Amino acid sequence: MAEEITINKGFWKETRDYFGDVRAEMKRVTWPGRMEIQGTTAMVIITTFLFGFYFWICDSVFQVAVGRLLNWFTTKS
Repeated sequence: MAEEITINKGFWKETRDYFGDVRAEMKRVTWPGRMEIQGTTAMVIITTFLFGFYFWICDSVFQVAVGRLLNWFTTKS
């Protein structure tokens, strides 16, 4: 029974220490400003559209190529 109490106290002490460490670490964080957030958000949106356009082109090319290959193999008798 004494072991259970020790384990319980250890859990609560570790939890309290963990949250104390988190609080101390959050005070050291340098948060980005509004302009930096807007700039990185715009960059992510632009990059997403560019990759989407690139994959759309690749998909179209592969679709045509596979369609022609299938057509070539199925029409040859």
